[in-house]
Amino acid sequence: MFKSRYSTYRKRKRSLPLLMMIMTIPLVLILLELSARLLVGVMDKNAELANYEGEPAIVNVYRLKFLNEAQKPYDALSNRGRLAAQRSLAVGYRLMGKQQSNFWQINEQGFRDDDSVPLLKPKNEIRIFLLGGSTAFGQWNPSNQATLASQLEARLNERIAQQRRSPEKYRPAELPFYKPDLAKALALPSKIRDGQYRVINAAVPGYTSGNELAQLALQILPYKPDAIIVLDGYGDLLLPSDRIAADIPHAEAFLSNAPGHFWTHLTQQLKYAIADTYLVKATQYWLLRPQLSASRLSLAAMDESAPLDHYLPTDPTELERRVTRYSDFHKQMVRLTAGAGIPLVIALQPEITGRGTKQISVREQKTLNELGSAYQQRVQVGYGELARVIQQLQKAFPKNVKTLNFYQVYENFPELAFLDAIHLTEEGNGVLSERLYHTLTALRKLQVPPSRPLP
Repeated sequence: MFKSRYSTYRKRKRSLPLLMMIMTIPLVLILLELSARLLVGVMDKNAELANYEGEPAIVNVYRLKFLNEAQKPYDALSNRGRLAAQRSLAVGYRLMGKQQSNFWQINEQGFRDDDSVPLLKPKNEIRIFLLGGSTAFGQWNPSNQATLASQLEARLNERIAQQRRSPEKYRPAELPFYKPDLAKALALPSKIRDGQYRVINAAVPGYTSGNELAQLALQILPYKPDAIIVLDGYGDLLLPSDRIAADIPHAEAFLSNAPGHFWTHLTQQLKYAIADTYLVKATQYWLLRPQLSASRLSLAAMDESAPLDHYLPTDPTELERRVTRYSDFHKQMVRLTAGAGIPLVIALQPEITGRGTKQISVREQKTLNELGSAYQQRVQVGYGELARVIQQLQKAFPKNVKTLNFYQVYENFPELAFLDAIHLTEEGNGVLSERLYHTLTALRKLQVPPSRPLP
């Protein structure tokens, strides 16, 4: 009996230090949190730390935040982003209107534009719509003015100013009859229609060809565009073939698994509560300075975190299905625009494996290394198939569409072009804007028609 009591006493005595240690941990953390708050306050860094959300500020600003009908974040999705979007039965989801940050401005219609776009087109306005995903949208660009759409608009209006200043450098409206004079006139570049050119950035991060087709048919055509540009391809390679378009991440899974949805919500709230403590934020912000990988940056528009090669198909049959979907949807775009008499430009967007080795920067090479050999091999095979599709589209619809392959457009570019796998610098956008400028100005429907049939 004595031994039994003694043994129980010894067990209790051994358990006391363990219990005290367990109880001490929260107290230590509370003291550290209070110390961190005091230190940040003394350093007058409260405002600076409050704006930090565990990642570079520009990443949070460009990350999509999906809101429900009550304009509240979905419980199980990240609420860290600043670029607000809502679900749309027509196009999957769409950007909310009238929002802005230090990097972008979204107008009333949900387009990345400084000004509203009235449905009734002004008499002297020539409208060109740009559709696509985050590359066309201008992910990570410092302002609306740095984007592809803005640079292209400036280039076209510069052309109009040149035509007005020096009309003799362009083909005259009235063609001469005298053969030598006619030959000289025809050697000059054609004038494009006079007016105010407006390139409207209707691209939405995460969009694939299925979203763009619905957007074109239901949202864009009513604005009476004079030309439409579609810059895409990459998203279709990543999107599984059993889905026709990008949608709010995990929406179907949450609807079919309510308990799992609730548990995810609870764990996410706990994660956010810990991440928002001064102790964690200060440690990350001033000591650790975490950097996002190329995969996370490239997918920052969506609520995903797996490496990029995880989303690329390894099965040839699955790749074929995704490419066929891309082809079918673009064929429908061609038919829609041809029926409306609108020129369509389909461009296969750039991707970093097409950069080559001649002019690649140290930063871009680092991105390639992070992406890995499996990613590089799979994306190159996929881009080869997409290139084949746009060639077929050009042959099948020679009068209704112009296709461009931008995969290797930066092969000899001497400056930094890629910020990650697909997103471009302001200078990179400048290269695309110049290529698209020459394509648009060569379209007959944007040119001043000759006064009489050409010989």
